[in-house]
Amino acid sequence: VGELPLKTPDGRMVRHEDVADITQTAGRYLILHDDAQRLQVVTAQVQGRALSSFVRAVKKRIAAQVVLPRGTYLVFAGDAAEQARAERDLLLHSAMAAVGVALLLYMALGGMRSTVLVFANLPFALAGGVAIVLATGGVMSIGSLVGFVTLFGITLRNAIMLISHYRHLVEIEGVPWDKAAAIRGAAERLSPILMTALVTALGLLPLALTSGAPGNEIEGPMAMVILGGLITSTVLNLLVLPTLALRYARFDRQTDNTA
Repeated sequence: VGELPLKTPDGRMVRHEDVADITQTAGRYLILHDDAQRLQVVTAQVQGRALSSFVRAVKKRIAAQVVLPRGTYLVFAGDAAEQARAERDLLLHSAMAAVGVALLLYMALGGMRSTVLVFANLPFALAGGVAIVLATGGVMSIGSLVGFVTLFGITLRNAIMLISHYRHLVEIEGVPWDKAAAIRGAAERLSPILMTALVTALGLLPLALTSGAPGNEIEGPMAMVILGGLITSTVLNLLVLPTLALRYARFDRQTDNTA
């Protein structure tokens, strides 16, 4: 290395050892640069907790205990940043989709009361999904969020089936809207709702049983959330929603629902 030639500004050739002290010592084996700035990468493998909470804790501790030299700054990148971006995009698109679904349901069901009753089934599904997340460590991942979005779609479908059947009984068949009609509608929609939940659960069961296995980091938590939410939403949809509909819904044979 000392014999390597170096060209001076005036065109002369000198050896490296003539202008620098070259010694062998221990030090960094790789010096990275990004946009003409020195770069040092620090990695961590997070297990047993959510990446988002880990990053928040690290930022808080660094801000309280570390004084960075002038010209030095931190950038949190990798899976944590990508997951945060994916979560924001998923929540934004889900909110936009929810608004569109609400408008379509309002036009299809003919009133605000029926639309609110359909959306009232969402907490039933949320309870089971949250319980599964807490039981499996309380880590909210991208797979879990996707599972909640999918679960809400399934549970809304079951609620629509029940409310639309109530409308059919009253407005088409002329059945008086009372307790007997609420029980009859729930009984007649028992089989379709149970079959929907059962087929979905059987299809997702293999993914749920292998949750956490390599290659199943997304599908496993998603399947667990959907299975947990299906249990509570199916049971409460058939027990609680008819009671709410009997109390708050308004069906009339000649006109659509009134808000």
